[in-house]
Amino acid sequence: MSRLIWRKSSFSEGGAVNCLEVAADPTGTPHLRESDAPHTVITTTPTALRALLRTIKTGTLDRPGR
Repeated sequence: MSRLIWRKSSFSEGGAVNCLEVAADPTGTPHLRESDAPHTVITTTPTALRALLRTIKTGTLDRPGR
């Protein structure tokens, strides 16, 4: 695997250790990991990642009472 350039979520605060990071390989395949477990990486398709991000932005996955 080529060396990936990881980007942290814009919602990560300063020195937070539990941050979502994302990178794309040369083919455009998205890779995701948590910064506190950098060796565990999942891959997805651009279409599936867009669908997930749209769902997250609607707030439908938010826990009640938070």
